[in-house]
Amino acid sequence: MRRGWLTASGCTRGAFLVGLVAALLGTGATASSATTHGHRPQRAGAAAVEAGLSPWSLTAPISREVVEPDGSGLVVLGGLTAAGDSANGVFSLNPLSGAVNRVGTLPAGVHDAAGAVIGGRDVVLGGGSPATVATIDGFSAPARPTTAPAGTVIGSLPAPRSDSATATIGRTTYVVGGYDGTAPDSAVLATTDGHTFSTVAQLKVSVRYPAVAAIGRKVYVFGGQAVGGAGKPTDLIQMVDTATSSASVVGRLPEPLQGAVAVRLGDTIYVAGGSTTKAQKETPGLGVVMTATPSGGLSTVSTIWAFDPAHNKLLVAGRLQEPVSNAGVAVLGSRAWIVGGELAGSPVTAVQMVEPNVTFGTAGSAGAGSPYFGGKLLVADRGNNRLLLLDPSMRAAWTYPSATSPHNPEGFFFPDDAFFIDHGRAIITNQEENETIEEIAYPSGRLLWSYGHPRQAGSDAGYLHEPDDAYLLKNGQITVADAQNCRVLVINHDGTVANQIGTTGSCVHNPPKSMGSPNGDTPLADGNLLVSEINGSWVSEYTPSGQLVWTVHLPISYPSDPQQLGRDSYLLADFATPGQVLAFTRGGQITWRYDVTSGPGELDHPSLAERLPNGVIMLNDDHNHRMVAIDPQTSALVWQYGVTGKAGTAPGLLNTPDGFDLVLPNGTTPTHSATG
Repeated sequence: MRRGWLTASGCTRGAFLVGLVAALLGTGATASSATTHGHRPQRAGAAAVEAGLSPWSLTAPISREVVEPDGSGLVVLGGLTAAGDSANGVFSLNPLSGAVNRVGTLPAGVHDAAGAVIGGRDVVLGGGSPATVATIDGFSAPARPTTAPAGTVIGSLPAPRSDSATATIGRTTYVVGGYDGTAPDSAVLATTDGHTFSTVAQLKVSVRYPAVAAIGRKVYVFGGQAVGGAGKPTDLIQMVDTATSSASVVGRLPEPLQGAVAVRLGDTIYVAGGSTTKAQKETPGLGVVMTATPSGGLSTVSTIWAFDPAHNKLLVAGRLQEPVSNAGVAVLGSRAWIVGGELAGSPVTAVQMVEPNVTFGTAGSAGAGSPYFGGKLLVADRGNNRLLLLDPSMRAAWTYPSATSPHNPEGFFFPDDAFFIDHGRAIITNQEENETIEEIAYPSGRLLWSYGHPRQAGSDAGYLHEPDDAYLLKNGQITVADAQNCRVLVINHDGTVANQIGTTGSCVHNPPKSMGSPNGDTPLADGNLLVSEINGSWVSEYTPSGQLVWTVHLPISYPSDPQQLGRDSYLLADFATPGQVLAFTRGGQITWRYDVTSGPGELDHPSLAERLPNGVIMLNDDHNHRMVAIDPQTSALVWQYGVTGKAGTAPGLLNTPDGFDLVLPNGTTPTHSATG
């Protein structure tokens, strides 16, 4: 507990984000069935986690609060404000929308309290107010509050206690760790009613700020701050066996840890965040928010671990997008929600989600927590004139061009898109301002085929003007949106043009005669092409011979690279700032939209969005110099490569990434299965 601050009525309100709710991503499909929560492959060991940062933020920082589940939402009680005051507010929080409402008031401001739901009401046990107290507050939110009711004092702990944590087994809540303001309290208390307690056991090592969770009849205590002496984090894993009323030290953490959170999700305990004396390496591109700056000799941790009770050890399962310690946490269904907390000693406004997801890997495996675990991600890093192939650990497994790749006589400049072809044995890439299309052997980098004249724009035979989205069709032909010539070409491998859609130089939407600067020509499963037009914001389906199937105008600034999701469902990026991603039907109905206008979730000219096999939306956020992945159910940013707003060539940095592709070990490309 922190001491010496006056009690205050702190409050925390979230910015309501309109329209980001579960929605359709395919004909007849709900958001749940269209995302990561459908069929999942079985893997040995604990699942890695999908960890995401909500695109909205609390408008006031908060830490050291109690968070409890309440139906489909959360209740946030008390906490520590940025001014160092103990808050007395009680708020409801919708973690999907960010909507916050004040629903009550605690009898006094309190932080560093333990919390539980006991007998259907929220219970706050002890804490700092500002000195350590024994008070137990109870709060029940009314179904339709017209005023903010006050919580009531329902009892007292056997002694003042703060900095403790709780775990519930059945109807019994256990209070673990903490101190009375001066001396440690090693007694593990049990209660079924929130006001009478019995001592179950004594911790072998007394700690404050432990992370606590239970499996079966056993309560596990992860780390915590040693009481007395230097008061540093410990690396101990302690276990309380409630069946035998005994406690023991059963293992050690990978690093000393205090102020972490622990939750049980399914059959696994996950431990996330916290503070440590071990220096944390700031790795560019690893997470949305990064800091390695210690505060008070402690660094904030981003790692999420899965607990292996058979060996009493932690296995890396993923990473928080923003490192935090001393946060509130609660479980809703299969997800844990981490609210607020501290980064480098200061309260934050972040709300984060953690959910086990086997498509993100297995805990302890390299790359655990990656949305493309088991595959590799090809990035067309346009501003750096290179292609990068990232493994799930976000290491560059291959780069083109490189010191070992053969000389390319046409140069390699401005790669706008890149897709694997020929079962992963080659890559097709269009270089917009080099005016060329190239096929490059993988992994040798040998130039196999090209079309166009380097640095020479034109409209005559063999020439292009800003070629975009070059794809290899299954019949061996190449299709490309020749943007400034206002046409889509279907090219034979001998360099002749098999078909042309649109009229060269006629740049208005008048299908099928002309089109307004096409920038996308995605091959569809039926053999047709899905074309986006910059001028007028149109998306149309054409046959390769140029017959119009359907066309629709969309209310966006700059449509880019549409992709098919289902029979009558399509995904599209809006190349604007703020940018957006949306799903729509042929009739123009918007069925899902991501349109965050501020904060870390705001996009700046995204040009390609695709749904990965696990339902996550991957996209390149061009002018933010990053790749990001979004969970369409929660709209949380669950992965990022690149540092937002910072261009560069070093590991972890990009410069205007403009295209990407996913390749699996067998050479398949699941995001564009209709190509060659």
